[in-house]
Amino acid sequence: MQLSHRPRSMAAKFDDPNLVSSAGLVPGMALAASARLRELVDERLSVPTDKGANAGLKVASLVAGMVAGADSIDDMALLRHGGMGRVFDRVYAPSTLGSFLRSFTFGHVRQLDAVASRFLTRLADRTPLVGDVDTVADGGSGGFVLVDVDDTIIEVHGYAKQGAGFGYSGVRGLNALLATVTTTGAAPVVVAQRLRKGSCGSPRGARRLVTDALKTVRGLPGLSGGRPLVRADSAFYGRGLVLAAVRAGAEVSVTVRLDKRVKAAIAAVADDANAWTTIQYTDAIYDQATGQWISRAEVAEIPFTAFASRKKSERVPGRLVIRRIPDLNTDKNTTAGQDTLFDIWRFHAFFTTVAPDVMDTVAVDKTHRGHAIIEQVNADLKDSALAHLPSGVFTANAAWLVLAVMAFNLTRAAATLAGGELAKARTGTIRRKLINIAARIASSARRITLHLPVGWPWQPHWERLFDQTSKPPAATS
Repeated sequence: MQLSHRPRSMAAKFDDPNLVSSAGLVPGMALAASARLRELVDERLSVPTDKGANAGLKVASLVAGMVAGADSIDDMALLRHGGMGRVFDRVYAPSTLGSFLRSFTFGHVRQLDAVASRFLTRLADRTPLVGDVDTVADGGSGGFVLVDVDDTIIEVHGYAKQGAGFGYSGVRGLNALLATVTTTGAAPVVVAQRLRKGSCGSPRGARRLVTDALKTVRGLPGLSGGRPLVRADSAFYGRGLVLAAVRAGAEVSVTVRLDKRVKAAIAAVADDANAWTTIQYTDAIYDQATGQWISRAEVAEIPFTAFASRKKSERVPGRLVIRRIPDLNTDKNTTAGQDTLFDIWRFHAFFTTVAPDVMDTVAVDKTHRGHAIIEQVNADLKDSALAHLPSGVFTANAAWLVLAVMAFNLTRAAATLAGGELAKARTGTIRRKLINIAARIASSARRITLHLPVGWPWQPHWERLFDQTSKPPAATS
């Protein structure tokens, strides 16, 4: 592509009051309105003084800006251009929205958490957002709802950020703790969130977060028939998360730290060659003749009781599943002519309460490795509204996190209505194809028409979303 040379000259003017740059916000915010976002906020959020007036409209403005790609308070100005005032009422200035966020206390953030949970439930009731209950392959006989827990560091700059500190990653920032839910045929959505100071440990607040997440999951339409399976990495292996999940009726699958007790359990299995089963792993090849995988990765399991040194009510019986792969350093030394006297393995173990008759060793290992899907959610959020935490006030940033999650789930819900490959696409892709589309506004006889570009490649998806969210009201007799 090159610039056309046919015109003798070009000019540019910002003079058209009937253009909008994000026409996809029209069906997107219509979907939010059908889920009663504004009413939910007005019912539950009670920010004092004039800063908290019309909270429902202000939250809707913030969510709309994030859906369109805003990652700072100043970016909310993108809602106040061209013809946006003709298709949306009461769009607030960025300074007003910033004052609103800075008026939050921790209690108001918790109120906003309650709004986000109920908003997600209403979105799931109106769209195929959460799909069907997951049926685990390779021997699984029951349906599971996969709930993943993880934290991530959001880098911040400047000395005025309350709560900022250096965490486990060595990056100065704030720590966001998230819980997502994943089912068959649907991309993950966020069911719980919490912002913490940057220097805190990963498991801090995980017990409360898991309790809130499981409560939300049980309220989602279509998931009542599945049992939640909470997955997490070794940072969350502790009584807080595990006991909270088990007491709430969920199963757990949590990576364990290789302490003395776990190493002893691994040593009891390592010498038994018959205990190990080859699995599909990196560089594995499937042998059609034998029906087996040719792989260097193997799994085994042994009965295990978590927290055995604690009182009886805090002990959790289950299985310790162990995966072993050859040590890569050993392979490098062998290539250099430094052979070892015996094989050296690297071991990875996780604890699970799933019964062996529900998922065998291979199936439960494959399911646990699927926990990495939450990393895609972390990256997705950081590519949109969580690229920055825009305020110096900690509670304002905590509210910003909740709003970012609401915008994330709303974008996902809109994409499921659009259908096709967009249902599981990144939110950045959804914004590019469905939301950030230029349109010219024309009105006639109290009817507004959006004129969009001819030949837009994703026109069928956009029209499908628009038709399902902007239907005229039903006729009344």
